Amino acid sequence: MVADNLEKVKENIAEACRKAGRDPGEVTLIAVSKTKPVELLREAYDAGARCFGENKVQEIMDKYPQLPADIQWHMIGHLQRNKVKYIVDKVKMIHSVDSLRLAETIEQEASKRGVQVPVLLEVNVAQEESKFGLKTDEVLPLAEAVSAFPHIKIQGLMTIAPYVDDPEENRGIFRQLKKLSVDIEAKNINNVTMSVLSMGMTGDYQVAVQEGATMVRVGTGIFGERYYF
Repeated sequence: MVADNLEKVKENIAEACRKAGRDPGEVTLIAVSKTKPVELLREAYDAGARCFGENKVQEIMDKYPQLPADIQWHMIGHLQRNKVKYIVDKVKMIHSVDSLRLAETIEQEASKRGVQVPVLLEVNVAQEESKFGLKTDEVLPLAEAVSAFPHIKIQGLMTIAPYVDDPEENRGIFRQLKKLSVDIEAKNINNVTMSVLSMGMTGDYQVAVQEGATMVRVGTGIFGERYYF
């Protein structure tokens, strides 16, 4: 099941790229494996998945030693500052930086381990009260502040769009994030690039790809409905 689902998602990404005149090679598929048992992750790995996204630090810690070393782990959930030290040298990217205090903690822990951590700034484009993330007008000031940190590399932006029945409803959200990334890129801030746009999930990733996503985070579309511990 997982292998078939993974193949279908890849086909959908390729089709969305074709419609938008993009190269499918520009889009990284992150298999969102939160709450999923290691056996399902192995199925996805065997089917070719190498990028996995987790919401909780504890799950990364549990799964990391049980799975192949060439997996790229992405921290996509809200990150508490007291948990940063556990994953700062284990993850490929942190998608959810939304405050200077969190960035300062990442900088401190990355410095201790001698690593540079790629991060995305999380933007709450829709301004949903139930979600974390910066307001759009807070993104540039944070990017400028964090650009001074030698152990952090801002590589782009992330958003979690609203849950909607019709993915077209989120097209404007994705378009706003893309525009924001273009505007920030134009500032030529040292140590800041806007090469990554992490947006789009199971319900709307095809629309996100059409609007410029370079990373899509698909869980249910690959693994089926969530497991809850």
